[in-house]
Amino acid sequence: MKKGEIYEGLVEDVLFPNKGVVVTPEGEKCMCKNVLPGQKIRFRVTKLRHGDAEGMKLEVLENAAYEKTPECPHFGKCGGCAYHTLEYEKQLKIKEQQVLKLLKNMPGNHIGISEQLTIDNDELYKGVISSPIKYGYKNKMEFSFGDETKGGELTLGLHKKDSFYDVVPVPECRIVCEDIRKILSFVSEECRRQNLPYYHKMTHEGFLRHLLVRRSEKSGEILLALVTSSQQEMDLESFKNGLLALELKGSYAGILRIVNDQLADAVHADSIDILYGKDFFTEEVLGLTFKVSLFSFFQTNTLGAEKLYDTSRVFILEAMANQGLLNKEADKEEIAKNGPVIYDLYSGTGTIAQLLSPVAKKVIGVEIVEEAVEAAKNNTIRNNITNCEFIAGDVLKTLDNITTKPDFIVLDPPREGINPKALPKLISYDVQNMIYISCKPTSLAHDLPTFIEAGYEVKKLAMVDMFPWTMNIETVCLLSNRKADSHIKLS
Repeated sequence: MKKGEIYEGLVEDVLFPNKGVVVTPEGEKCMCKNVLPGQKIRFRVTKLRHGDAEGMKLEVLENAAYEKTPECPHFGKCGGCAYHTLEYEKQLKIKEQQVLKLLKNMPGNHIGISEQLTIDNDELYKGVISSPIKYGYKNKMEFSFGDETKGGELTLGLHKKDSFYDVVPVPECRIVCEDIRKILSFVSEECRRQNLPYYHKMTHEGFLRHLLVRRSEKSGEILLALVTSSQQEMDLESFKNGLLALELKGSYAGILRIVNDQLADAVHADSIDILYGKDFFTEEVLGLTFKVSLFSFFQTNTLGAEKLYDTSRVFILEAMANQGLLNKEADKEEIAKNGPVIYDLYSGTGTIAQLLSPVAKKVIGVEIVEEAVEAAKNNTIRNNITNCEFIAGDVLKTLDNITTKPDFIVLDPPREGINPKALPKLISYDVQNMIYISCKPTSLAHDLPTFIEAGYEVKKLAMVDMFPWTMNIETVCLLSNRKADSHIKLS
């Protein structure tokens, strides 16, 4: 193959998350993104390195036999979704096969799970848990103002696929609910009616920047904020009254205006004005109540999050019972005296910690984002939980300052995974079991070999689909120490 040349080929396989293996009629291979197994494509070779070729898809010549007409009219233009030409079950199958292959081929797997990790191994692999709802599941959206083509009319929507500047209107977006679609259309029309300019990222001139919308799945309450610069004013009363006049299934928790004069293309609040209502709503997850503000960390699929946390909780409780850390007959006083100490690392707003609090003497959560730690503390007060302690700090550094040793460890790191320097510290605790929850399977595959080489083995694995129509999927992995002895905490 030659760089810059155009070829045709058949997509034989797709590696997580979207790296397609394309084979030409001559048997040459090239890696191309954003393709599906079975598609015939035309592509241009963009990079050659040590005999390996990378390319850019130019055109799909033939769809795969299993593809269907997408239900979303914006598919292909908007960069938000990847699988709208697939039936939902086919999406799950592709994600499942990708993750299993990724974990089987991870470094050091000669002492890992290569032979045991199969779809038929019910003892180890628990399968894929689907999202309870497939459409309208996204409870948080950040829409951008701009134009679809240079010099075109004002547009409010999502960024065009593979573009940093162009914005595509998405009035019929399928991953948000009807209420959000109505709000999106109104705000777009109202801002055009007021003849307001959008903020240009290059010149840093203009007014309209973003529309941020959050929604409670359980109550239907909506919290929205119009994000602008301070370079001019608008008729906020008309804006507010128009929103309140919309016929929605839910109701408004609050309508806000945020002024952001920062240069970066991210939502930042120099000031916040409440035009209506309040600046938060409450959401319920597995019986716990959480305060959600505009900038709170909260899973974007509420019902999917319940599946993820419940799956994790089941794995944890079963492991604790097998280890002798859980005695179902013990009362609260006995648990408070002799129960296990649990570390919840990368604890976010403390959801998992609070779910485990009834079976623990103490849960210690560590999270680097201070706002999330404050939210976690407030949520424990809201839920009348007294045995959770949350510490703001980097896991790598904070562990050295915690004197109480854990009996069980929960890991829910960010997308990049666990800091390599923190892995030896985690292993040094020599706990019998730990749970690793990953929002990026490649990070899990990167970190697992270190645990395996240290004597841990994968006891259970499940996937939870939090993001229908996209390439992403969550994994829950139970690791058990082959060398550590069980420590009986409750009789």
